[in-house]
Amino acid sequence: MPDYSAGHQLDLLQGAQAFFDALVRDIDAATHEVRLETYIFQVYGSGERVAQALMNAAQRGVQVYLVMDGVGTPGLPEPWPKRFDAAGVHWLIFAPLGTFGLLRPSRWRRLHRKLCVVDGKLAYCGGINILDDWWDPHYGPLEAPRFDFTARITGPLVRDTHAAMAQFWWRRQMVRSAQQVDWAGAWQALQQAVHDDPVTGQVMTKGKGALAQLVLRDNVRFRARIERTYSQALGEARKDIMLANAYFLPSRKIRRSLVSAAQRGVRVRLLLQGRYDYFMSYHGTRALYGYLLAGGVEIYEYQSSFLHAKVAVVDGHWATVGSSNIDPLSLLLAREANVVVNDAAFAGTLSAALEQALAHHAVRLDTHQHAQRSLGQKLLDRVALLVMHALLLLTGKRY
Repeated sequence: MPDYSAGHQLDLLQGAQAFFDALVRDIDAATHEVRLETYIFQVYGSGERVAQALMNAAQRGVQVYLVMDGVGTPGLPEPWPKRFDAAGVHWLIFAPLGTFGLLRPSRWRRLHRKLCVVDGKLAYCGGINILDDWWDPHYGPLEAPRFDFTARITGPLVRDTHAAMAQFWWRRQMVRSAQQVDWAGAWQALQQAVHDDPVTGQVMTKGKGALAQLVLRDNVRFRARIERTYSQALGEARKDIMLANAYFLPSRKIRRSLVSAAQRGVRVRLLLQGRYDYFMSYHGTRALYGYLLAGGVEIYEYQSSFLHAKVAVVDGHWATVGSSNIDPLSLLLAREANVVVNDAAFAGTLSAALEQALAHHAVRLDTHQHAQRSLGQKLLDRVALLVMHALLLLTGKRY
């Protein structure tokens, strides 16, 4: 696991409105290059602001690269493909589902990162999609915005983020050229993937600023980095763990780490979904509650809207913000990105936001009531968990 590097300035942004305000402002100021990766890109409501900013940047000569996932974003609505093309936006949809869709387990390996780099000088990393906070594609208008975060970052890890994004883009171009039997184009894309670097130098102040690192998960070199990072932080906790996660189906190792922490006197609080958007995930998670509650872990369910955050704070100084859920899809299959920070000020800001959510927008799960839920409810939870494990076996993975 790489060491932290110093010299970072990090701003925690809560919700899509704050994120889009900052992102559009930075894109509008871009002079050379913008790279953006997202799972969902929906040109609706406030999401249209980002689409327009990307198009405006391309029209003034900025190189704009946009990657969207083929499940989260099966396609852009008309007339946006033509608008992007006319403006000069370079865009692609990663791994479109094709004829058999998700019936092919190989298609479960998704691009779930939410990253952006502007001019090689600043980066964003978090869990927020390009999706209006007050709208859900499946449920329509929301009564309250989603609960989610992203971090705006300057400092050394911007270069790491740019390198990861640029190499991913050119590798996809290489695959596309090879599929079209364009060997010259494939070779050129390979060369770009090896040599691409930020277009401008970033300003770094060595020895000052927050300690931070970019932690990636992919299916080649970094298969278990995010899970190991979480496990290490939980194992070293001495006072307090606050963890908010949208799709929480932890491995046996992480479950044991949480209970072990609680049993050695650490206060462990989990903020999880109270309103679910995916039936199987929600009920599968609840099948694990009994073990965690019996081990002294406090579980709170967010009630005000959909919880989409993937964040944690440990002992008031270690914090992470990113795209990775603590479930098998994120930890075993998807491409994910988290920023991990060792800084009391940043951790304090995130901790305050989580405390606010726990106090005013969540309900603590009652251990006795959970144990006394109906036999039908228990059976539903257990079946959902078993089905999820069975589906995972189709990918050749055990969890």
